[in-house]
Amino acid sequence: MPTTPTTTDERADLLRRCASGDKVAFRDLYTGSSPQLFAVLLRILKRADLAEEALHDTFVRIWMNAASYRSGKGEPLTWMISIARNRALDLYRRARAERLVADGDDYIAAAESTDTGPSAAAELATDSRVLRHCLEQLTAEQQRSIRLAYLDGCTHEQIAVATNAPLGTVKSWVRRGLLALRSCLERPTA
Repeated sequence: MPTTPTTTDERADLLRRCASGDKVAFRDLYTGSSPQLFAVLLRILKRADLAEEALHDTFVRIWMNAASYRSGKGEPLTWMISIARNRALDLYRRARAERLVADGDDYIAAAESTDTGPSAAAELATDSRVLRHCLEQLTAEQQRSIRLAYLDGCTHEQIAVATNAPLGTVKSWVRRGLLALRSCLERPTA
């Protein structure tokens, strides 16, 4: 029968044993700590399915990083809550970025459907067609990054999370994409 850790010393001992690969200790740590961690995750994410995913990821990280826990730097539960909180924030940002990506094309459609006078509508349609043509000349990564940055207002860091790409790569996509867009837009139209 698993023992449920109730004290700081018991949790610290279980973490030490987890660091050496003790699966029984990990089970006991999970049994005794998962309700508190799930409550924290649910409070942040507000969705049970995301909280469950985050809880699983949190315990994987706890298992893999148990050796890095230092008792002199804080309580074991505090250390585990920090891991859970960071994972919850990652999932929250990813879910938010995915919603923004899904809504991204609506901005172009809305710009094209603005009801103005006939000459303004014709000019807007021409500008929109030229912009769409220039966007189509970019790579898929550049298009997505530019839409996230300039239509959805995402930061480079948020785009990196949404695209699961390194930050430096995202910055390159945006910069090169903007340079290519500018070059395309400056060309005389026939």
